[in-house]
Amino acid sequence: MSEEDIRRENEIIERSKTDPRAFGELYEAYFDRIYNFALRQTGDEDTAGDLASQTFVNALHHLPRYQFRGYPFSAWLYKIATNEINKYYRKKKGKKVFSIEEGRVRELVEQADPGHGGWDEEILQRLLTYLKDLPTEMLQVLELRFFEDKDFREIAFILDITESGAKMRTYRALDQLRKHFKLKMKYNE
Repeated sequence: MSEEDIRRENEIIERSKTDPRAFGELYEAYFDRIYNFALRQTGDEDTAGDLASQTFVNALHHLPRYQFRGYPFSAWLYKIATNEINKYYRKKKGKKVFSIEEGRVRELVEQADPGHGGWDEEILQRLLTYLKDLPTEMLQVLELRFFEDKDFREIAFILDITESGAKMRTYRALDQLRKHFKLKMKYNE
């Protein structure tokens, strides 16, 4: 976001603190992103809609205490959404779901193994399966970094970890992917 975009957004936030109707602009700007974020983690449209809606209800409720701290407003929304998703899974006592589009997987593969052109559909499907089995903390950083295009500073804020912790988790996850798939490919040859 440009400084002008941030300034404009902060004006809307300040208006929204006294006029909840102004919050509609923020809702319109971010609802689809928060919904898709929740959908990837639940795999269910109704649940994702409920979680996205609850995120905005909580954001509106806590908006009077919101203060700009150098992060985009969207980072605050993702933090609330992450908390709502985690609360949902604690209540449900189920394993977190992770579903992603194939195009995004191709981007992740390129990051993990630049210049490697031998990723066929079978390997991509195995990668999708493998991603689903990664620990939640690794999935979270990969999702925020590569599917939500968040920088390490924002990831740290959203997940309540240090920036170096966000980097470390990301690089460990990518390293695991790299090692796992090189071993698998060598085994298959």
